[in-house]
Amino acid sequence: MNLACIDHPLENQARDPWICVLASLGFILLLKHTLSFLRWVHSSFLRTPKDLVEYGPWALVTGCTDGIGKAFAFNLAQRGLNLILVSRNHEKLKTVSTEIETSFPSIETRIVAVDFSKDPSSCVRSIEEVIRGLDIGVLINNVGVSYPGACFFHEVDEPVWREIVRVNVEGTAMVTRTVVPGMVLRRRGAVVSVGSGAAIVVPSHPLFAIYAATKAFIDQLSRSLHVEYKLHGVDFQCQVPLYVATRMASKVASIESKSMFVPSPDEYVRAAINHIGYEPRCTPYWAHSLQWCFARFVPNRVLDAWRLSIGLKRREKNINTSP
Repeated sequence: MNLACIDHPLENQARDPWICVLASLGFILLLKHTLSFLRWVHSSFLRTPKDLVEYGPWALVTGCTDGIGKAFAFNLAQRGLNLILVSRNHEKLKTVSTEIETSFPSIETRIVAVDFSKDPSSCVRSIEEVIRGLDIGVLINNVGVSYPGACFFHEVDEPVWREIVRVNVEGTAMVTRTVVPGMVLRRRGAVVSVGSGAAIVVPSHPLFAIYAATKAFIDQLSRSLHVEYKLHGVDFQCQVPLYVATRMASKVASIESKSMFVPSPDEYVRAAINHIGYEPRCTPYWAHSLQWCFARFVPNRVLDAWRLSIGLKRREKNINTSP
């Protein structure tokens, strides 16, 4: 008899615990991912949106004459909120205000024409005058600018990057600082700041570095203020879109039309409004959150190389098309 062919009970007993441990770990991982998937389905498609009027009867929207900001204004009006419309073009503001009041006769609008790229402090003073005595329940920090085109950090003219910082960083922080005290006093309010996948979904955004850095500021500010003010009844949230079919996306990324992964502003905002008041950071549009999920499985150095190649191609295209 060949003794080597006989299984020894002691060896089997030694292997059994490891099999149990590995099986348990596999089950835990499967359960974790299953629960994450179910949470995503619930938040994206099944969760009941909050009644935003309960935060207060007025909403303030910055950068509201085009794209995402304009879509926010119309959708908030549809939810029953009066609007403070803030942007730099007075004629466009009047047009949007008229369109909203025509579409929603019960909604009142007020306009504030300010240019955050010039002097954010004077802009905020103008906003303070208009909102004095109003119950602002929702703030949408949408105002933002980017580069005219892809370029290396040392190629960005100083007036350009200073404008990006004034609008994206100073403007957002100062408007938030203006509105929050009233929300704290009333112990209710929601502050939504529009971030960017350029600062969060990918590990870097070469050739648009300053823009990405300002959006990272918005993300960290929102998440920190969420912790600071949750006990005061104020919900802070950073919403992280990827590409949306806006004028900025067309200019920066040559996106001319919507698709499954590039929603229209209205499609994006309908999803975005349903997330207000929940997570401190979210990617509201379902296809964008799928893209973020897939990006997590790609090594950072691969994503870095991919983003760099895109940036270089866009820079070359800008150089070739410049007069």
